[in-house]
Amino acid sequence: MESVKPSSVTPSKKLARNFAKVLHLRALIGIASIHDGLKNVTTISHTNPKDEFNKVDDEEEEEQLQEKVALESMLAKIFASISTFKGAYAELQNAQSPFDPDGIEASDKLLVSELKHLSELKQCYLKKQFDPSPMKSILEAESKEVKGVIKTYQITAKKLESQVRLKDSEVMFLKEKLVEAKNHNKLIEKRLNQSGPLFDNNVQLSGLSTSQFVAMLRHAVKSIRNFVKLIVDEMRYANWNIDAAVEAIENNVVYFIEDHKCFAIESYVCKEMFDGFQFPFFNLENEQQNQKCFLEKFNELKSMKVKEYLAMNPSSSFAKFCRVKYLRLVHPKMELSFFGNMNHRNFLSSGCEFPKSDFFASFAEMAKRVYLLHCLGFSFEGKVEIFQVLRGCRFSDVYMESVNDEEMFQTTTTTIETEQHVGFTVVPGFRIGKTVLQCQVYLTQR
Repeated sequence: MESVKPSSVTPSKKLARNFAKVLHLRALIGIASIHDGLKNVTTISHTNPKDEFNKVDDEEEEEQLQEKVALESMLAKIFASISTFKGAYAELQNAQSPFDPDGIEASDKLLVSELKHLSELKQCYLKKQFDPSPMKSILEAESKEVKGVIKTYQITAKKLESQVRLKDSEVMFLKEKLVEAKNHNKLIEKRLNQSGPLFDNNVQLSGLSTSQFVAMLRHAVKSIRNFVKLIVDEMRYANWNIDAAVEAIENNVVYFIEDHKCFAIESYVCKEMFDGFQFPFFNLENEQQNQKCFLEKFNELKSMKVKEYLAMNPSSSFAKFCRVKYLRLVHPKMELSFFGNMNHRNFLSSGCEFPKSDFFASFAEMAKRVYLLHCLGFSFEGKVEIFQVLRGCRFSDVYMESVNDEEMFQTTTTTIETEQHVGFTVVPGFRIGKTVLQCQVYLTQR
């Protein structure tokens, strides 16, 4: 029989081994439970705080939005009050003229009310007392602001309409005054154009004065301008190119307004009519006369109508003066375009008759005034000198008078002041002893 070998593992060792297995199993079970617990804890820590934070952010955004809308509502109310205040103030001003006590009182109440409202809005802002329904308030404020703007525009429109009516009445009044002035001027022109006596009594050598020469010069210039006006009318009626005609007289001159171009034509007429003024009888006669003879001719011619004088004295120095000056002044082409013939030149060249047209009558009246001025000038003891200034000369108010002074002033006051220079002489000047009668010039700027 085989003998049984005793086990090498003692009972105490088995017990220890089994006990160790039990402990290891329990340890594993404990670790698993702890791990599950940690998972749960970890899950809670990753989910719950995030939800809490999102909830807080949403509440803050909602509060900020409400505050923003409330501020917009308050601003809309402020602008609406300001607009209403402006309209009420405009209405208050409008009610003062013409005086309207009810309108003033109503406007005043509205102004005070809006000021109080603005003060209340200020307090609400400081205390952060915002409107509970801001969207509705914004719409109401915008409507109120539009009404205030409309009221301001309506009052402004009323003021403008009132000013327009006032200007219309002023225009009507000025038109009436203009008609009266034109009628008065026509009466004066009619009297001046009549060949009645320019002086009530005969002028004596002892009674000669510079003021008489000045008065005669004004009559002469007036008649020259009447004749120039007639020439311009005839040019327009004959379809002349006035710009080209003016450019031929005075080239490269800048005129401030279109009507100033007539000054160039006036300059042309004056040059022809006053040519030879410094010589006795315009250097058309060889006869020498003294002061007394010139004064007698002056007194004789001034008291007669020009047509009668020419008819009675066709061979006189004045008649010769009329013939020569007309033929020099009125070009054959001009006469042909004006009248379709040259009968005026034919009459005057024959030396027997004078034309009977209104055109020649105006010329003869002008010639008479210039000739009378000439006779009066040679009646003075000291020689009367005539002068004009050259183009480009600097303006001097001692020797010159500007015919466009007002337009020059309006131009230079709005821009840098520049020197004024002569474009051309319109009417010559005169010197009697130490007295200077200014020449009339047209000014330009360089």
